[in-house]
Amino acid sequence: MQNFVKTIDGSNTLYSSKYQQHYHNVDDGAINEALTKHILPTFDYHKEKKELKILDICFGLGYNTFTTIYHIKKYNLDKKVFIYSPELDAQLVKSLETFEFPKEFEEFKHIIKDVALKGIYEDDDMRIEVNIGDAREYIKTLEKSSFDIIYQDAFSSEVNIELWTKEYFDDIYALCKDDCVMSSYSVATPIRLSMNEAGFFIYEYRPVKRKITLATKTKKDVMGKFIDMDLKRERNKDAKAIYDS
Repeated sequence: MQNFVKTIDGSNTLYSSKYQQHYHNVDDGAINEALTKHILPTFDYHKEKKELKILDICFGLGYNTFTTIYHIKKYNLDKKVFIYSPELDAQLVKSLETFEFPKEFEEFKHIIKDVALKGIYEDDDMRIEVNIGDAREYIKTLEKSSFDIIYQDAFSSEVNIELWTKEYFDDIYALCKDDCVMSSYSVATPIRLSMNEAGFFIYEYRPVKRKITLATKTKKDVMGKFIDMDLKRERNKDAKAIYDS
């Protein structure tokens, strides 16, 4: 039996006993969090593109992926999306067939069911592929320089450090097209240093009340506030990136 946790926007999330964290910030709301921290800023960045290849780290309850579909359908956006996502917990993905998702997802319950039962959904406008297994291994199998957007949404570095290290971001960087953008809820200096040492340019963006990090492969002048990481290092000699041990 699933013990749903109601978030502020009315959508349900769960608590992970393995990582001892909620899958979403209860005070932000699961849909709201997916929209403001990932979808709206990255889609605005790529507003001219008709096709988007997205890496959703990690799938979890699927809110980032399913809210992406909801956003496209709600605003009738002329976009095709190809979403690839690793997830360690096979049972969690299977359980999404009966998960109490919000009414916003009602019109594409068939998509959720296919993803839950088969790990894949495809039609003329989208492809969703969930890979059960280790995210670090999975990203090594993906096509280099092919992604437009990365949703960097793993559990926090306190409990899931392997998905926040410099070496991990090296592999992510290799997957990015030149105009790729990565979104993350984390604004911690060590994580930004890990991203930066892998080659990313770092920006701070405040979509609503909470700041987020946006990272790009090439320097842009149009996204939030540019964070000079060299200056950060100079001013804070104790600040260090996170490395694989």
